[in-house]
Amino acid sequence: MKELRVGMVGATGAVGIELVEIMRLRSFPVKELKLFASTRSAGKKIETPWGVITVEEGREDSFKNLNM
Repeated sequence: MKELRVGMVGATGAVGIELVEIMRLRSFPVKELKLFASTRSAGKKIETPWGVITVEEGREDSFKNLNM
């Protein structure tokens, strides 16, 4: 299966945290994971199965170069 470039909005909330865990458990083919949240959460670092990822503020142009 092709590895995907994935973006997730709401990454610091309960659903976002659970979704990362589900992707890990199901061996989702992630090439790159971008995590997005509100301005308040931007800059927070989250440890994932794909490394430590810095949360970015979700903006209109945040999803460029991600698989749709």
